Parts: sequence; structure tokens; C-alpha cells
Amino acid sequence: PENKNVATIEFNASSCAVLEKAGKVDVLIRRKGKLDCPATCRVETIDGTALAGEDYMELRQMVLFQPGETQRRVTVQIVDDNQWEPNETFFLRLSLPAGGDGAEVALGRKSVMEVTIIDDDQPGIFEFRRRGLLVRESVGTAQVAVVRTKGADGTAYVHWRTRSQTAKEGEDFHGGEGKLVFEHGETVKNIDIPIVDDFVAEKDEHFEVELFDASPGSGLGHITKTTVTITSDEEFNTIVNRLMLMTNTNVDKFRMHSANWVGQIKDAMNVNGGDIDNAGAVDYVMHFITFGWKVIFSLVPPAGFMGGWLTFFVSLGVIGLLTAIIGDLAGIFGCLVGLENTVTAITFVALGTSLPDLFASRGAARSEKYADNAIGNVTGSNSVNVFLGLGLPWVMSAAYWQYKGSAFNVPSGSLGFSVGIYCATSITCIGLLMLRRMLPFFGKAELGGPRAQAIVSAVFMVFLWILYILLSSLKTYNRI
Repeated sequence: PENKNVATIEFNASSCAVLEKAGKVDVLIRRKGKLDCPATCRVETIDGTALAGEDYMELRQMVLFQPGETQRRVTVQIVDDNQWEPNETFFLRLSLPAGGDGAEVALGRKSVMEVTIIDDDQPGIFEFRRRGLLVRESVGTAQVAVVRTKGADGTAYVHWRTRSQTAKEGEDFHGGEGKLVFEHGETVKNIDIPIVDDFVAEKDEHFEVELFDASPGSGLGHITKTTVTITSDEEFNTIVNRLMLMTNTNVDKFRMHSANWVGQIKDAMNVNGGDIDNAGAVDYVMHFITFGWKVIFSLVPPAGFMGGWLTFFVSLGVIGLLTAIIGDLAGIFGCLVGLENTVTAITFVALGTSLPDLFASRGAARSEKYADNAIGNVTGSNSVNVFLGLGLPWVMSAAYWQYKGSAFNVPSGSLGFSVGIYCATSITCIGLLMLRRMLPFFGKAELGGPRAQAIVSAVFMVFLWILYILLSSLKTYNRI
């Protein structure tokens, strides 16, 4: 119960918090109990993690309550700097002056108050400006830009280090690790890495620069790694190429392609081409599923050998092998489920040979401005499938039966009907493409354009494919 014969003085709250940028904090002191006489107390600051003179201004003050006065305020000045630091605290303490003023005065339970200074400085986050940098071997020093975003208050720092890849530390560049310091307000600074010019014709090489361990309060952004690619100088390469032509020898080129062949085999055997740090779960799953195919295709020699002819013939052999495997597996599957060979050919075999071409054409269309390679890929692939995958076995069979003195008879079956349906659906598809090119409704684009119209066009073409398979299958089974 409140004692009406004693003036009790205490803080209004036992703790409070203030933003550093506020510059001050007002603290309420209240009196209760006996109010008909003056009352005096002393208020002073005590250091906690916050220090007087650095984080706040020291306060030592006498507070006088006049008769009938129930509350007084004192103000503590807060030092607002630009340097990030954790939240800090100091204390205010009430005490009674020695001797008193004759009135009966006592301190309440809340005679000590904790004040928390909340830091509002934003030191920012650090990241590279871009994921890759291309420099010439003769540049002398590669300058890798690091940007500071989402705040630039106070002094902050971030550590960096280099990692050798195909470019080696000490041979191609002088890296290591270091500390990049940003002063207050600085938002962009460069990491200087000396590049070694060895005057040797070689393929492009690269190394990585990584950011780590930012100063307290700051952080790292999304681009914490960047790749620096060192390219040979064009002037030097021109001189070397002339010398190679004069000597009619290209030993360095042969060595380069040999290294490429070994490198592509190594890349095929490693997840994400050896870049394990940036590999995700999907990369591991796809590597497990496609490992065999990746290794088989990596055995195809680079195009630098024998003017590219070796690559051409080996690629044809691999395509023929895969076509034979797909055809046999599809035939076995069709036999197991009771499908006619014609139906198997226009479904599973066609999918097996065309789906890879579909994804290759999509990649070509997305990576090229006019998507010319997408069309070239389709026509080239179909030519290989028809003339090599189908034509070569027919030529061999015809030659065999001719040698035996017999004719090579192949029943046409429903081939004429299927070709007719195929021509009709193909003409419809070509008509749709022409409409997409001419009509603003489709964005005057054969590929892309407005999203909704593009989806409708794709669904319509898939419907034509399903219609072709359905009608051809019904004809094969004599249902129409």
C-alpha cells in the first residue's frame, strides 16, 4: 500500500529503448505518496556496454519536485555515429542527496533504469558486380569490382581469396587472399589481381575469386563468386598463326585439341562438368541418369582433328548406333505389349529420335536472335534420320537381296494413308506458323509472342500430332 507520509521517488519504467538516430532519450521520474512538500533526488548515468562520451553523454543532475508536482523529465543525449555496432545499454540510477531537505523522501523499487541504444546504421552487403570477367593476358592487372549495396554506413570490410581452375596460381596470375575495406559512404571498390603474360599461344584459362567473412553487421549478397577468364592476345595469336602456316605444322593446335578431348571426357564423368560447388540436387540426379550417354558422347573427338572429318564420321557412327538401339528396344517393347510395327515406329521410335532434336532446337532458338539454327537443326536431324537411319539399312538390305538374286519386297501397308495424314497435319502447322508471322494477335512472331497465344498454338500442334497417331493407328488395325 502507498505510504501517504513519505514522498516516494522512482522511474516510471525499469527499462526503455531508443534508436541511435533519435539523438536523445527522455526519461520520466515520478513522485507518489506525500505531495505537499518539495522533494529532491539525484540522477546519474552508469556505463554498461555503452560508454559515456562514445555512445551517450554523461548525466549527473539534481531533480527538484515542487509541492504538488508528481513527475519530472530528464534528457540524456545519444551519440549518433555512422559505424555499425551491436545494441548497447547503459543505466540511470536515482539516489538521495546527503542531508536531505527536511522532507521525508524515499526511493521506490524502480530506482535503476536500463536504457538500450538500438543501432540503426546499415553497413550493407557485399557481392561481385557480375558473375564473370574477361581480360586479356597482357592487361597487367585484372580489376574485379565489388559492390556494397543496401547501406553504406561506417567502415566495413570483406575478405576475398582466389581459387585456381585451369589458370594456375603463380603461373597465370598472382592471387591469394586479402581484405577489402570500405570507408563510410564507399559503394564500389576493386580487387587488383596481377595477370602473368607468358607469351605462349594457349586456350582461354580461368580462375575464381570468392568473397567470404564480411565484417560484423554486414553480409554477403547473391554473387559471392566470380570467374575471371584470361584470353590470349589477338596480336600475338596472329603472329603465331603465321609462323604455323609458314612451317606447315600446328603442333600447339594438336596439343590443344588433345587436351580438349581429355577434358571433355573428364567433364562428362564429373557432376556439373566438375563445378561441384555450384551443383544442385537436380545436377546430381541428372548426372546419375545420363552418365552413360555423357561418357559415350564424350568419346567423339574434337573437331580440330583431320579438319573435322574424324568428328563427322564418328558422330555418324554414334547416331547410327543409337538409332539401331532405339529401334530395337522400341520393337521389343511393341512386341511385348502387342503393338504393330507401324504403330511402334510412329510413336516410340519417333519419340526416341525426335525428342532430343526438340530440346536441341529449343536451346538453339533461345540462344540465338533469329533462331535460324533451330530450323537448321530440325532439317539436318531429319535428313540424318531419313537418309542414314532409314536409307542406309534399306540400301544394305536391297544390295543383299540383289546379291542373292531376289527382289527386296517391303509391304507398304498403310504407309500411303499415314503419309497423307502427315501431309495434311504438316500443312496445317505451316499455315499456323504463317498466321503467327502475319497477324498482330500472335505478336507477328513464329516463336514466342504473347504467352497465352503461344500456349494455345503449342497445344494445337500437340493435338495435331495426337490426331495423326490416332488415325494412323486406327488404319493399321483396319478400324477405318
